Amino acid sequence: MGQDIKLTASDNFQFGAYRGDPAGSPKGAVVVIQEIFGVNHHIRSVCDRLAEEGYVAIAPSIFDRTVPNFQSGYSPDEVAEARKFVANPDWTAMLRDTQAAIDAVANVGPVGIIGFCLGGSVAFVAATRLSGLKAAIGYYGGAVVRFADETPRVPVQLHFGEKDAGIPLTDVEIIKAKRPDVEVFVYPGAQHGFHCDERASYDKTSADIAWPRSMGFFAKHLK
Repeated sequence: MGQDIKLTASDNFQFGAYRGDPAGSPKGAVVVIQEIFGVNHHIRSVCDRLAEEGYVAIAPSIFDRTVPNFQSGYSPDEVAEARKFVANPDWTAMLRDTQAAIDAVANVGPVGIIGFCLGGSVAFVAATRLSGLKAAIGYYGGAVVRFADETPRVPVQLHFGEKDAGIPLTDVEIIKAKRPDVEVFVYPGAQHGFHCDERASYDKTSADIAWPRSMGFFAKHLK
């Protein structure tokens, strides 16, 4: 359904992205921010699902500045390799490339952003710092708590797993306390990565609640 395209950031850096377009006239656009595993099969499938929902979906390869076209699976060795990208993340560069993706679909209509894992954190920070967005959704963003003092400019919805080994519930409670303006949902028994049906931590029950909840949020704010 989708295609690989090129984007250009404000510093003229060119990088890759995957774009999915709906069959009919788009309702708006959604920027999809990857996990640490790159714009892989799962992130592309998220774009395709959003296109089926009526949105232009674009997933920028925010690791291209380090390793062009990095894509990974979920074996222990692949997870260990992917984690190297976030040992010292360049937030400024990732946000610059995210802004380029927002700008690339701004002519479509209202633009939202959704991110997973690292991308969930990027989506939250994008909501506080970047321009051109109408709504933001983050799934299990471990760094959101670090940025929770920043005020989002647009409505934000966050999703966390109760049993996420990397995001303690104390962090989620801090986010709730600091950001009463943000919708926060915790899924009982769910682990990190519960939305990805290609990971061992996939939780269909939670994912089947979270995705319609996310689509309802976009339907409300991207119009």
